[in-house]
Amino acid sequence: MNIVALIRLALMVALCLGATNGTARATDREALLTQPGVYGTFAAFQMDHDWWDLTGEARVIAVSEVKGLVEQFSHKLVIDSYLLRGLSDHADVMFRVHAHALSDTQQFLTSLLGTRFGRHLVATNYLHGLTKKAAYVPGFPEQMKQALQVSGEAGTKVYAIVIPIRKDADWWALDQDTRGALMQEHTQAALPYINSVKRKLYHSSGLDDFDFITYFETDKLDEFHSLIRALEPVKEYRHDRRFGHPTLLGTIRPLDDILELFAR
Repeated sequence: MNIVALIRLALMVALCLGATNGTARATDREALLTQPGVYGTFAAFQMDHDWWDLTGEARVIAVSEVKGLVEQFSHKLVIDSYLLRGLSDHADVMFRVHAHALSDTQQFLTSLLGTRFGRHLVATNYLHGLTKKAAYVPGFPEQMKQALQVSGEAGTKVYAIVIPIRKDADWWALDQDTRGALMQEHTQAALPYINSVKRKLYHSSGLDDFDFITYFETDKLDEFHSLIRALEPVKEYRHDRRFGHPTLLGTIRPLDDILELFAR
């Protein structure tokens, strides 16, 4: 049996051993990705050099543990996987984890780092945030509210971009109405890209060194580039004390594909 066939067999066995009810998982995923009050964590890692010195068989055994672990936690966490290798500095793989309790995310990541695969993961970034109801949208004009209801282009996107943001003190000193007006200008500039760039916001103040984590999905990086350029002239942008640093760019990939890549 060649190495690719061995990898796929090991992943299939791990999936069967850790399988849970598929309908329940789908229901939980929809709720965790759409409801406010959910914690989101972005955990990025780099493989150490020793990983590549392991035999093919040892790597297969190691990645099969990860698949089983993710299945074990699937009843209370939503775990998405991304391949960053080749697109982001000092990071090869990233997990986006959604949970009702941040301690559940901690338990998963601690367990991951304890696997044979995880022992070769070097953490490069942990970003934590919380989803909340939109603070400014209720005050927007009705036409803009309707435009924001557009679901965008259907189907799974190719690219994911994560940009943490920290606001300056002047931003937080502004009253709600003034911030709302600035965010309306921000939204107006972003509307032309609502179909091609999907966006999700996480609030991080007190949980991390940033105030927000902005997460984007798109098939068209040129459109995302244009979106950022369109936002740079708006007044709200001038209150960004820190934008990125790090900026994480990768492709949205099934976990099996990522594990197979690292097992080869």
